[in-house]
Amino acid sequence: MKASPGARSWIAAGVRHELLTRALPALRHDMAAPVSVIRMALLMLKRQVAAPQIDAAAVEQRVSLIDNQIGELVIGVRSLRDWELAIDDDGITRSVLVAECIGLMRAAFDLNGVRIEIDPSLEAATAPADEPRWPNGAALRYLFLGAMAHLHDSVDEVGSIAVSADGANALQLTASVRSAEIADRVADAHRAPRALAIDAIAMQSLADDLGYAVTVAPDSVRLVLAPG
Repeated sequence: MKASPGARSWIAAGVRHELLTRALPALRHDMAAPVSVIRMALLMLKRQVAAPQIDAAAVEQRVSLIDNQIGELVIGVRSLRDWELAIDDDGITRSVLVAECIGLMRAAFDLNGVRIEIDPSLEAATAPADEPRWPNGAALRYLFLGAMAHLHDSVDEVGSIAVSADGANALQLTASVRSAEIADRVADAHRAPRALAIDAIAMQSLADDLGYAVTVAPDSVRLVLAPG
């Protein structure tokens, strides 16, 4: 029986949920880190205020630190809106998309012995000031994370994932297998196969639901950044 449009939408929603679950540890860390710094700064501030003689400069320094960390926390909370497809956003550049998504997943991939290699042309620091912005930043985040997860889950003994520009409006992600020597060293660290692996069908379902074109090959994914 062919899946109904509603069923296909639920499949894509399940894929998005799985991807958000994988990114959540990094998102949680980004929000928890400022809280830890604020708590420590408040403890030190209490001690300084309770001292017989108040060091105004030290107090001002602690207050400034707290204010800075509250700003970081607000940015982290607001970033959760970046995952809501129903909210219009300002779009995202190709280099920022790569930097944000790899920043979310690099630690998890490192733990599994998978290197992420970025083409220098995609580095945010060297991107041109007039770099095009692509609409629907939330959708593109899910798609890029989906491509990374697909290669991670589907390529046996994946050792690295290379990210490169493909023309003016696409990204190419290519997986390479690790050597037998390295595979033996990281065998114990590699996570067990997941029941919710992002396979080719899941990746294509996500792209179809979001309205983007992807080309899924055994060891690569090409993502077109323009919808349609």
